[in-house]
Order: sequence, then C-alpha cells, then structure tokens
Amino acid sequence: MSPVLPPVAPEVTAELVGALSPRLRKRLDAGVAKLSGRPVVVDGDTVRLAVDDDTDLELHAPGGVVTSADAIRCGCLLAPDCLHRAAAASAAPVASVAESDPESAEDAAPDATPDERASAEEPEFQEAASAEQLAAARALYDAAAAVLDAGTDGAGAVLQAGLLRAAHSARLAGLPRAAASAVAVVTALRAARGADPSYRLTDLVAGLLSVLGTAQRLPRAAGAELTALRGTVRQPYTPDGSLRLYGLFSEPVLTATGYAGAVTWTADAEGRLYTVSDVAPGGAGRAVGAADRTVRIGDTALSHRELSRAGLAVSGATVSPTGRLGAGKAVRAVRASGVDWDADPLERLWAVPVAEQAVRALSEEGHDLLFLDVTLTGTVREAAGDCLLADCDGLPVRFAAAHDDAALPYRDNLRLLSMVPGTRLRVVARLTPAPHARALLLATTHPTERGTRLDLGVDRLQRADLPTAAPAVPGSGHAAGDEAPLHLLRRRVHQAASGGRRVLAFPGDSATDGQRLRRSGLSTAADLLTELHAAAADRTRDTFGRLMPTDVNCFARTWLAAAHYTTEVDRALCAAAWGAEPGL
Repeated sequence: MSPVLPPVAPEVTAELVGALSPRLRKRLDAGVAKLSGRPVVVDGDTVRLAVDDDTDLELHAPGGVVTSADAIRCGCLLAPDCLHRAAAASAAPVASVAESDPESAEDAAPDATPDERASAEEPEFQEAASAEQLAAARALYDAAAAVLDAGTDGAGAVLQAGLLRAAHSARLAGLPRAAASAVAVVTALRAARGADPSYRLTDLVAGLLSVLGTAQRLPRAAGAELTALRGTVRQPYTPDGSLRLYGLFSEPVLTATGYAGAVTWTADAEGRLYTVSDVAPGGAGRAVGAADRTVRIGDTALSHRELSRAGLAVSGATVSPTGRLGAGKAVRAVRASGVDWDADPLERLWAVPVAEQAVRALSEEGHDLLFLDVTLTGTVREAAGDCLLADCDGLPVRFAAAHDDAALPYRDNLRLLSMVPGTRLRVVARLTPAPHARALLLATTHPTERGTRLDLGVDRLQRADLPTAAPAVPGSGHAAGDEAPLHLLRRRVHQAASGGRRVLAFPGDSATDGQRLRRSGLSTAADLLTELHAAAADRTRDTFGRLMPTDVNCFARTWLAAAHYTTEVDRALCAAAWGAEPGL
C-alpha cells in the first residue's frame, strides 16, 4: 500500500480487478509490487505515477478521493484493459465508507462543515433484516472466510478486491458498520503484505472478527440489536447549546490509510469529554505540524497546542454522540481561561476509581481514556519493545508508546521517563485490552515543573527536564504476573489470521495445549482449540477417494467461535487486572 497515492473507493478497486481477464488476475500481485517505489508527482487533484520510462498512470482525486474507475487512466497501449489501472487501485489506500459516499451530504444543513454535511441520518427501526441486507451479509461472510482461509500471504489483490466488492454491496444495502470493518481488514492485509511498520496483527484479527461476527449474527437480529449491527455512516450532530470547555491534551493522528492531523480533548464542568479534530489526507509531516494549526471552530484563533492548555466558550454548539464538536457557521467560540489538572473541574476526572474507569473503557460506550496518578518504577520487556512500568496505588501498569512512527516523539519520551524511577506523575492514557494492566501513554504532568503538562505525541522531553535524582521505589521494576493459559488458544487464533487455515492443519502440540487449558479450568478453551485444529485439517474425499474442496466457511465458523471466546475472556481478565469486581 502506497500512502503517496490518493485513497480509492472500494467499489472502484473491485470494478477494475473484476474486469481483468483470468490471465491478468494471476499477474496482479506482481503488478502491484512493480508500482511500489515508482516516482509519483502530485499536481492539484491529479497524481501521476510513472509505470516505466515511457508510461504514466494518472489518478484524478477531486476532494482527495478517487471515486470512479474512469478517474484512473493509463498511457500504455493496452489501456483501458491493462493491468496497470487495477494494480494502481490495489496499491493505493482504501477510502473509508463515508469518504467514498457522495450521497451522504444531501440532507445536511447548509451551514455545516464538510464532516457534518457527510453525517448520516439515524437508521430507521427494523424488526428484521431485509433480503438485500441478508444477501450482502452472506457475500461479506464468504469473502472474509476466503481471506481467513488464505491468510495474509495468500490474500492478494484479487481476494482483497472480492472483500471490497462485498463491502460496497453492504454499504448500498444499509450495513455501513460491516462495510467499514471489511475495509479495515483490507487495509490491514495491505499493511502486512507491504511490511508496513504500523501493521498490527491484532487489528487484522479484530477486523475479521467484526466482519464475520456481524455477518453471522445479522439474520437472527431484530430491533435495537439490528440497528446496532447496521451502524451509521457518520455520527449525526445535534444542538447542545452553550458549553464552557477546559483543555486537557492534544494528540497527533497518523493512520495507515493516509490520513493525519490532531485531536484535542476538552472537558466541561461536569467532566464530560469533547473533542476538536483536524484530520485530512497527509502523512507524518502533517501529523507533526497539526498541533500548531488553528482550531476549526467558531472565530477562535487558538491552535490545538494552545487549546490543550486553555479553555473555550462555545455557543450554538453541535455535538456528535461520541463528543466531537461541530464547526458549522452558526457555531460561535472564543478563547477562555484553562485550569491545571489538579484544579476543579478537571481534577474530578482523576477522582473516579481506576477500576470504574477501566470498566467504562471496555464497555465500548463513550471514551476509552484513563486518568491515573502513578509512580514510575522502571521498564519491562515486551516483544514489540520496552514498556514503561508504573505503580498506580499498588497496581503495576505497563505504558506503551501510542504510535511507533519515528517522526512522533512518543517512544523517545517514554525512554526518557523510564530513566527516573520514583517520579510521581499524573497521566492520561488509553486503555489497551490485555490480561494485565496496560495502556498507551498520551499525556503527563512535567517531571520537574509543577503546573506544566506534556502532550507526549506533540511535546518532546529533554534530559534537562528530568529530575536530578528520584527516590527509590520498593519493588521497582516488577512486572505483571505470568500470562494466563488462554494465550494457548489466542495464539492459534492469531496464527490462523496471519498464515491461513493451512498453519493449523497439523495438530502439532494441540493435545498438550488442550490438557494444560483443562488443568487451568479452561475446558471450553480446550474444546475450541481441538475443534479449530479439526476444522483446519478436515479434507473429505468423494467415493473415488479424491480430495473434496475445503469448506472454508466451516473453518471460519470455528475460528469465529474461538476468536469471540478469547475476546470476551480477555475483556474479563483485563477488567480484573485493573481491579474491577467480577460481573461489572
């Protein structure tokens, strides 16, 4: 996937790949690889890609997104039936559902921003899924099952286009949630196949789980459950009167789909959180500089960096259900004074018990931020690198970098903080589901300057900012306990998503793993592990002894059950790790 190319709508890629002859489809992955690293020139809404010394490709992206097959033109002799157009679409980032939907702006208010004009109406109440939705869900399930069967190495541009075609059909049928999950799976596949450092196997697993789970559940859903499974293209904005907001912190945004910017978090007097965002097509350079861009709301001249320390008085505010502030022409906003984190009303965010915060973050209702008072204790080694270890009122917490891109100072800041064990800090973090207390560190008070705070993705710590000495902490450097035996099943779930069904076709040490799970009281996990290996190895024969085609849907159903089980148990273990009582 080339972040230099403009995002391409899913239906465009599906159309171009579908038009290829069987012979050209076999060469499509090689064509995509050939375009990687080729010279690219951006001229307004047109992006030119040099296929070779004599041939150029042009991608026309009005508004930053390629929305039709005719917008990709090739200068070779075989055009428009050449391989190059499909390869370019397959190499470009996938446009999100909302970005590729030109009809989503029709019902918005005339004074709304582009984001608000794209807001969808709340979905109508349905007692049962329509025939069109059922057919779209079936197509999504089949396409995702084929991807799971192949794994990342085998899920090339043709299988990806099949999933994108199913995603487009799902969007047209009124299933934007499933369509968005399918697009996320394709994005993760391209990142994996392109050795993108931002790729995370957990993202691919979560995407496949969402697509397969939604498609499987949809035929039996009704009422409120069906509405939730359908989702919305964009969250609608509703009037919220006048607001007095206090800046909390700002974080950079840098996505694998070619978007970058900043989001600034604020809170009102009651502790409710609101966000102001500025995210647009771009790379690391835009993410680094976005904090100094002017906030797009009302007449204020505040930058995101300034707003994170100051305040805002807003009249005529419009707010989405997730707390995002609208910026329509009717909205008025002026700068106001801010407060420190240890002053009212922001202080009340840290007064909420940690276990209660963790349960809220895991509930998928509202935000996933944690507001913690911690004492740094050292570092702990993980497969992805060292994590900062801290003590939160007796609870050991691991803090990881929120983003690994070298242009953002997250990892450098964590490395410096690890050098001063014993330092007491007030922090904001984003919970990461894990069997132990783990979170992504976003912002913190300054190690030495009282009343000063640092946005760790924006501000860069220096050695001079560190205290000259810090008190020793009893138990410094201790880590969370051994990983729960559930990882024996989780590992197989992840291996299947990465390597495909074939990596589980041979049982290997599954019997030993099953016995260990049963000894730990996880008999359901042991049964699921056995069934997963059996489904992977199942190759029936016809009456003449010939191998029958693999039932990829059977393996997908078994994998879905195992993935759902591990997700729910991990959620319970995570809540327990943060001190929540069982059943909360």
